[in-house]
Amino acid sequence: MITMTEIAKLTHVSQPTVSRVLNGSQTVAPEIRERVLACAREHDYQFNALAKGLQGSKTKLLGVLVTDISNGFFADLAKEIETAARKSGYSIILFNSDYNPRSEQEYLDVVRRYRVDGVLAVPIRETSGSWQEYVKKLDVPIVAVTRQAQGLDCVYVDHIQAGAMVAEHLLERGFRRFLFIGKDYDGKYAGFRRALEEKGMAERAVNVVYQEDAQLNRALAAWLRSSDQRAGIFAGNDIYALRVLDALRTLEVSVPEQAGIIGFDNTSMGRYLNPRLSSVSQPIARMAREAVDRLLDWIEHPGQREPLNHPLSAVLVPREST
Repeated sequence: MITMTEIAKLTHVSQPTVSRVLNGSQTVAPEIRERVLACAREHDYQFNALAKGLQGSKTKLLGVLVTDISNGFFADLAKEIETAARKSGYSIILFNSDYNPRSEQEYLDVVRRYRVDGVLAVPIRETSGSWQEYVKKLDVPIVAVTRQAQGLDCVYVDHIQAGAMVAEHLLERGFRRFLFIGKDYDGKYAGFRRALEEKGMAERAVNVVYQEDAQLNRALAAWLRSSDQRAGIFAGNDIYALRVLDALRTLEVSVPEQAGIIGFDNTSMGRYLNPRLSSVSQPIARMAREAVDRLLDWIEHPGQREPLNHPLSAVLVPREST
């Protein structure tokens, strides 16, 4: 983004003159004022000037950073956050990191430039040192949503508890070997595997790191060929589960007779699949409301406080796929 110094060089005036123009002063000659404003518009300086004019005042803006807006869960979460914020007179600016740490960092930089009053963030990897160090540099309150982030206020579903609940469900339904589709650092996988270990089934649990459909199909086919025991598959979200169902259909594997599949997030599409998808439902509206309430309280009453660690419970919704 262009700076006042750069505008001064381009328009052949002093930096203090540029500052006076951009801050609304009428003491500058009209010809110079118009030249500076034209340069600012050309280089998209308009909002930055507004932010500086608002320095020390509330903007009534909240930054919302999610990992994948194409996932219906995060779209619903953003909608609920917007609803809760609007009730208190706030608007939101939405950013999508697409699980890219570099994009995540760039958007946090943008958040600072927009001078939002606070941030609600879904971290990509909340346990990483780089994330924690970068968040410390933000000069606005931040609340982590859907993730347990050490040292930050956070409102989330206990993924370890939810993963254990899925393991219990699959065991009760008669599945005897198990596959998790997702990242190995995901709390859902940790809880899923721990529960299977407690039942003496750890050697039957496998994790596939999802990357693309072709890789998933190959890994799934190889795993299914390795044994004829009834297979229980836990997908880290409903999008992964949808792709697993498609792969099982291609492989002519009967669901749930030969293999069962359960997703996570209980997005609306699961109710209309064939077979209908079992999933884990998160209390989206409550999570959004409580995260916004905490952030606004911090904005209105700044100061040191103990970080809020607020886990919520998920609900397993069994359907035909298990």
